[in-house]
Amino acid sequence: MVQKDIQGEQFSTRIISEKFNKKDVHGAISMPIYRNAAFEFPDSESIAAAFQNRETVASHTYSRITNPTVENLERKIKTASGVDNVQMVASGMAAISNTFFTIAYAGSNIVTSPHLFGNTFSFFKFTLAAFGVEVRFVNTDNQEEIASAIDENTCAFFCELITNPHLEVADLPRISKILKKRNVPMIVDTTVVPWCGFDARKAGVDIEVVSTTKYVSGGATGIGGAILDYGTFDWSYNKRLQEASKNDKMSQFTFKLKREIARNIGAAMDPDTAYQQMLGMETLQLRFEKMSDTAYQLAQFLSRQKQVVKVGYTKLESSPYKKISDELFSGNPGAMLTFSLESKNACYQFMDNLQIIRRATNLFDNKTLIIHPESTIYGTFSPDMKIVMGIEDNLLRLSVGLEDFEDLKGDILQSFDN
Repeated sequence: MVQKDIQGEQFSTRIISEKFNKKDVHGAISMPIYRNAAFEFPDSESIAAAFQNRETVASHTYSRITNPTVENLERKIKTASGVDNVQMVASGMAAISNTFFTIAYAGSNIVTSPHLFGNTFSFFKFTLAAFGVEVRFVNTDNQEEIASAIDENTCAFFCELITNPHLEVADLPRISKILKKRNVPMIVDTTVVPWCGFDARKAGVDIEVVSTTKYVSGGATGIGGAILDYGTFDWSYNKRLQEASKNDKMSQFTFKLKREIARNIGAAMDPDTAYQQMLGMETLQLRFEKMSDTAYQLAQFLSRQKQVVKVGYTKLESSPYKKISDELFSGNPGAMLTFSLESKNACYQFMDNLQIIRRATNLFDNKTLIIHPESTIYGTFSPDMKIVMGIEDNLLRLSVGLEDFEDLKGDILQSFDN
């Protein structure tokens, strides 16, 4: 009997139905873990063809370059996002650093917000500075300011989809129009809202970077990152990539990333991590919707508590970013929220009284996590730098997990009472 190859149309079905690149010899329905470094070839001509990229279906030669298990995760992400190409790497920060090592050059500049995750800020401000790359901080709410910061050496505009922990949302479609007129790519860290909740291509994003440690992993089972190229930018405008190769399957950006930068830096994803994250992809939409629903309930609940000075969640009417948040995320901006208490001491006391919510750094674990950003993620920055970065010492960040709302609510109430 000949069976038709039917691909589902809905998000979760597409991910679960995604086929392997090559049929598994044993008929496994989940991609096995290829926990090995090298791959054997039948003869000299075959291995030469693989290394010279002359194959119709690419073989794997060495797991620092490609690996079957990692490749299958890339295929699932391509299916989920509709992107042209994906490169998996060892962490979210590896995704950011590999991206900018691909496009930045001495004398170039990056236009971005100072309201960034601590290590991203540090990478731009200190690490790239040593290589002659300038960072230009702007208010991403001010489109004129963005436009005025761009010049002929601007290699990218970068922002976070929802800033962590500030919860600001840039108007990406309008910013995209500015960037297209100036031939500057838009690179966005979209970790906080996965592909089932945000259409990056529609918003004008050219390159997407993601910490797959978060939603994708499904329970914080491993560290990982992804770089997604939507194939929407003409890289001949980038001085670094003007001479880079291009073929039918890859843009100049992806070609240089995959064939040079990722190989030379060597921040390859481990196949065990890829296997766990493939499983996480299959339940991503279910977890995202459950976590987001609980986060909204908690944000509303916290807004009514007398101990709380303010609550940050972009679906709340009190958020100045509600309108653009609703437009970009269909009213579902994910599972990260913040709230401020009267003082840093009050934050510490509240955290120490919690029984169900865990004191830990990460986002979108199955468990609900809380952290005091000023003393942890930003703890090593100077007071003046914290002001530039907009970090307040009475702010708490909550990543909502899969526990029941009533139990989380009860834990918060007893922590305020003790």
